Amino acid sequence: MKYIEVVASSGSAGTVEAIAEKAKAQDFRLGPVNPQDDLQSMRLLVANDALQSTLDALQNVLGAQPSARIVVLDVESYLPKPEDAERKQHDSAAASREALYDTVAKGAHLDFNFMLLVLLSTVVAAIGLLEDNIAVVIGAMVIAPLLSPNLALSLGTALGDLRLVRRATVTLLAGIALAIALSTGIGLLWSGPLESSELLSRTDAGWDSVALALASGAAAALSLTTGLSSVLVGVMVAVALLPPSATVGIMLGSGQHNLALGAALLLAINIVCVNLASKIVFYTRNVRPRTWLEKEKARNATIVYVLGWLVALVLLLLAAYARRALAL
Repeated sequence: MKYIEVVASSGSAGTVEAIAEKAKAQDFRLGPVNPQDDLQSMRLLVANDALQSTLDALQNVLGAQPSARIVVLDVESYLPKPEDAERKQHDSAAASREALYDTVAKGAHLDFNFMLLVLLSTVVAAIGLLEDNIAVVIGAMVIAPLLSPNLALSLGTALGDLRLVRRATVTLLAGIALAIALSTGIGLLWSGPLESSELLSRTDAGWDSVALALASGAAAALSLTTGLSSVLVGVMVAVALLPPSATVGIMLGSGQHNLALGAALLLAINIVCVNLASKIVFYTRNVRPRTWLEKEKARNATIVYVLGWLVALVLLLLAAYARRALAL
């Protein structure tokens, strides 16, 4: 459950109480009225599945009050425990739209920390790929710096937030560019053979790559909306994004342009699939804007977004199989 604390004009207490009743709040409390500004604290204890509708209702009625504040608090324990039937009904965790946005938007910032994470994970991944050391490759996967920009891109279209979409796109492209540039330098300096199975396996794309990337994107979005472990999901997404980026650079630096093209196709397919799958999860989890006008804008953006990714996926798969045919 979640505790929603509202600080608003005391005249709104009746309206907030009605919202609490509609949300079937477990508890509703009114604090004392501050005589200086006539503001009053109100607390609602609501189930996870009622959180978003309650927040929307509160924002609609309190939007005209510049001094109103809404704070959502996590509830670690609740005593006495609810009945089994009631607990099962509200057992699934659900993140609010605002919480999702705050979590994802932080990872879309193009700053020093993001670029440093990309640099470190690229070095680790490149060494693991060249040495055919899967344990080292997994170490790079755990860092997973390219997870957040992809999710921010998908969430931005789900909410119709073009500013977040632009910011996430720039951050993602900058991260990939740094990874490829750095791994290209590593490829230029590498004097050993390029016979690693970990490396060569990422120079070809097929249906298995599509399945992996779709599962990764879906799991990443699901972790945000349901509270599953983001560490495990970060590993899954890194499997689909970072090692191919490093492979592109290594092959370019080594002069293996055909293999670099294969790795680039794999990287592009994975990016498309991760974003497509996460967008579908956000849609099925009912991640929408609050107002009707914003919903219409988001709906139009979603249609363009999904169709664009589907067309891109088909073209990339055709290019990958054409490359295979020419190699035979």
